[in-house]
Amino acid sequence: MIIRQLTHPRFLHQLVLVSKSHPLLQRPSYLPPVKAMSHSGLDGIDLAGMRKPYKTGHEAFLESDMVSTDPFKQFSEWFKIASQTDGTGEVNAMVLSTASKDGVPSARWVLLKGFDEQGFKFYTNYGSRKAKDLEENPKACLVFYWEVLSRSIRIEGTVEKLSEEESTAYFHSRPKGSQIGACVSHQSTPIPNRQALIDKEEELKEKYKDPDAVIPKPDYWGGFRVKPEVFEFWQGQSTRLHDRIVFRRPCDREKADGYLLHEGENGWVYERLAP
Repeated sequence: MIIRQLTHPRFLHQLVLVSKSHPLLQRPSYLPPVKAMSHSGLDGIDLAGMRKPYKTGHEAFLESDMVSTDPFKQFSEWFKIASQTDGTGEVNAMVLSTASKDGVPSARWVLLKGFDEQGFKFYTNYGSRKAKDLEENPKACLVFYWEVLSRSIRIEGTVEKLSEEESTAYFHSRPKGSQIGACVSHQSTPIPNRQALIDKEEELKEKYKDPDAVIPKPDYWGGFRVKPEVFEFWQGQSTRLHDRIVFRRPCDREKADGYLLHEGENGWVYERLAP
């Protein structure tokens, strides 16, 4: 009778018993140790051991620290601080997450190009995957992350197209090279190689080389506005007891109790969530 090798990694050496009738194996034999699976899957990189220190408990984000109980005003304050802090990089870079009508998610980085109490604006090619997702399923999530501040803001909401007039005005405010780039690229469509883009770019540069030449905005290019329904303000703590304050619109007949749910400005309510 053969007892098969035990394969659980906690066994450093594993005993195999074999029948004495086997001509070659007449005593218990020991197998080499089983190497435990790496947490990272990458040799030399210890993902499980990666720990970034955030803030301390003395730097907690408390309700009393908010400049306003209107989430747009609180966003503006954090955005201003991030824009004035060295090392934050592209402060207006944000992850835009969308989903198709079948619920297949996708995410990418885009740039915030304006915000007010109506919502948050960005521009793109209307033939791109994100634009197609938003046409089928006009809901999105935005995430800002400013590592040097250990702060993040997540925004969920519905999405609408900007007017043609607003998109055109923004298009012509861009550098000429960016305008040409928008005309060259039919975003998310396959191309044979990078040279195909360069050739088209050179062609349009020649066509619009006159400094006063006006480059028409492509019909397939324009803006979107994310109209927030939820804001989450997150501040990291080294203990992982992170601060999370969420603003949302109240549900039907929902009333702020001043204990778990608090009344904010302009019809918003807010609450602290466990990390």
